[in-house]
Amino acid sequence: MRHLSYLAVLAGCLLGTAPLEVFLGTRVYARPVRLLLTLAPVIVIFVVWDLFAVSAGHWSFDRRRITGILLPGGLPLEELLFFAVVPMCAILTLEAVRAVRGWDVGDEPAHPSATRSDGTPDGDRP
Repeated sequence: MRHLSYLAVLAGCLLGTAPLEVFLGTRVYARPVRLLLTLAPVIVIFVVWDLFAVSAGHWSFDRRRITGILLPGGLPLEELLFFAVVPMCAILTLEAVRAVRGWDVGDEPAHPSATRSDGTPDGDRP
């Protein structure tokens, strides 16, 4: 079972933050395009970085703790999942704090009193 250690940690991260989506209505999973656009650059940058570090001998993986499923370049599947899961959990946590604190996210519909009769936001000048 040791070969599932890395996956178990990632599953724990997801299970630990899943209630934030359900009980606080963070809507992270409800906006998959936004989530993908947020995660994609992070994943790309860190995969490239990891591949470089592994090829240069700066970083390695304990083969006893991974499934053995390797992606091109020798990157374990778990490492790719790590680059998606950990930022996703961070986003869920940030959105949960925003929900509890009542912080604006920035994509809320404009309040009717904040718009002029022509529909433009009050304070914007054409």
